Amino acid sequence: MSSFAEPTVSSQLVYRGRIIRVRLDEVRLPDGSTGQREVVEHPGAVAVFARTADDRILLVRQFRKPLEREIWEIPAGKLEPGEDPAACAQRELAEETGYVAERWTHVASFYTSPGFADEIVHLYRAEGLTRGAARPDDGEFVEPALLTWEEAQEKVRAGLICDAKTLYALALWELDRLREGRS
Repeated sequence: MSSFAEPTVSSQLVYRGRIIRVRLDEVRLPDGSTGQREVVEHPGAVAVFARTADDRILLVRQFRKPLEREIWEIPAGKLEPGEDPAACAQRELAEETGYVAERWTHVASFYTSPGFADEIVHLYRAEGLTRGAARPDDGEFVEPALLTWEEAQEKVRAGLICDAKTLYALALWELDRLREGRS
């Protein structure tokens, strides 16, 4: 079996921001020629699939500038340097929604856009929820809400739930519901 590896010949940092860095890599292609790859470096993130005992999912509504509109998402946030993803998930759930959970399970880690970015998202399931006061970060404006399965499906159909991490969580919820005989 042949290798499709693309060894880096040279790399140039073209942008350093508060959250991301962008670099332009010259790579050696499998046929011996060279090509360029634009790479977005991201510190990684967490996302929380929080489901209540009465079968509702915890989402937040927020404005997303790249989309120029509001969408509904599962609670999520960026990892700080050296931060443990499980601790970050617990922090983000509390900050964005005020909820804390008794039980945490790592579900999966996945890359959001491996064609141009190295961002990895660590998805956690949170159960045994208790409500408290939300403490969003400065400049973060979110509205938490508990949605039923039907309400979440309506938001998918309306295009209000449209990001991969939330759709992934809804797929897990559907599997849970099938196992429990609820669908």
